[in-house]
Amino acid sequence: MVPTLMGRIQTRLFLLATVGAIITLLIVPVLPSLSGPLGDRYATGFVVLAAVAVLGIGWELVYHFLMQFRWEKDWPTLFGLLTLVPEGLLLYFLLRSDAADFIDPVPPAAFWTHFTVVWVCVWLVANGPMRVPFIRWRFRGGRVL
Repeated sequence: MVPTLMGRIQTRLFLLATVGAIITLLIVPVLPSLSGPLGDRYATGFVVLAAVAVLGIGWELVYHFLMQFRWEKDWPTLFGLLTLVPEGLLLYFLLRSDAADFIDPVPPAAFWTHFTVVWVCVWLVANGPMRVPFIRWRFRGGRVL
């Protein structure tokens, strides 16, 4: 079963809220170039994670549109991993251009380390362990609820 648009959005938000939050909790204290009190660093990390989630909904709409031109209406698994490049670049551009002025400036090394580690972990869980506790997930079009 190919994940539906709502299934992909639900899966993305669920994995960012669980796996992304756990990885953020673990990685923020050791991020390079991120300074200040630990509470402020965590606040910045979770705001960036929330920005990834919000922008991700828009990306899912774009991906859904593009998939309509594919015969099987789905991406190969590797494409799902490689989408970190355009999503990361867009978010980084928005952060650097002060389009999201409510987020404190994030050093490039801290942003890319955090973004890449969270993205790869979420992708790995979605393509492996998630299928164990959510046995019917694949047959429900990727919907979690």
